[in-house]
Amino acid sequence: MVALLTVEKLTKKYGTKTIVDQISFKFGHHKCVALIGPNGAGKTTTLRTLAGLLRPTEGTIQFESQAKNQDIRSWIGYLPQYPSFHSWMTGKEFLTYSGRLAKLTKIEAATRAIELLKVVGISEEASNERISRYSGGMKQRLGIAQAIIHKPKLLILDEPVASLDPIGRREVLVLMEQLKQEMTILFSTHILNDAEEVSDELLLLNKGKIIESGSLQDLQKKYQTTVIKLEIDDSVDIYQEKINALESVANTKIERGALFISTVDLKIAREEILTLAAKEHWPITTFSINRASLEDMFMRVVNN
Repeated sequence: MVALLTVEKLTKKYGTKTIVDQISFKFGHHKCVALIGPNGAGKTTTLRTLAGLLRPTEGTIQFESQAKNQDIRSWIGYLPQYPSFHSWMTGKEFLTYSGRLAKLTKIEAATRAIELLKVVGISEEASNERISRYSGGMKQRLGIAQAIIHKPKLLILDEPVASLDPIGRREVLVLMEQLKQEMTILFSTHILNDAEEVSDELLLLNKGKIIESGSLQDLQKKYQTTVIKLEIDDSVDIYQEKINALESVANTKIERGALFISTVDLKIAREEILTLAAKEHWPITTFSINRASLEDMFMRVVNN
């Protein structure tokens, strides 16, 4: 893999308090990478340091083909968690203004603004309205547009959908899927369903340290367990003891009236449970095989 970005032993301290602690990672082109962690894990500090807004205490940040002491801003587009806009401007005016700040010519900035308004799904009519009239989702999409006005190789998004309603959240996630065809996206989130939906690679951050990293598929294979969900038209307590006695079953738990069964061997457990149920005529209403979610995996890694 040709690395777009390589980070080595990145550390950020404020006085004696270490916020980001010796983290190292790298990723390539046209990836969507999720930086996952609970609030206070160091996600925003990491992203602000990568974007050049904070100076690292220790460590190195190296972009592909970057010369020593070269300004990295041309490589990076950045959208903070709470972006601010000149509300009296129209969307088109704001993007054109952003393009000029990014050293595009007047014609380039105006052309790029029109192009990006279409990309992020803001209509021509809406592009001529004041930003103060925009919905939360529209503002977030406009913010992404200004972050990529100069065609960066890496787009950094800090909690891009955390404050949006379901419609706005869906619009931004779809846009991220589209944009990773043109650039790499690194975004932070504590909403694990979003990471699971759009990311190719994961960086799991906790208390300033990366506790796990890799492709979504590799981490799922490493950590995820398979669970059988059983619902019975009767008290499940009666059946739990019988299922626990099976050698193919690791453990069971009851949640909301359903029995969740962790298996030693899924194939054998499924056959044994269904054979026993058929023999004793259990009134089963649901028998399903559930893959543990990214949230389950993250909790397991953190707790270990």
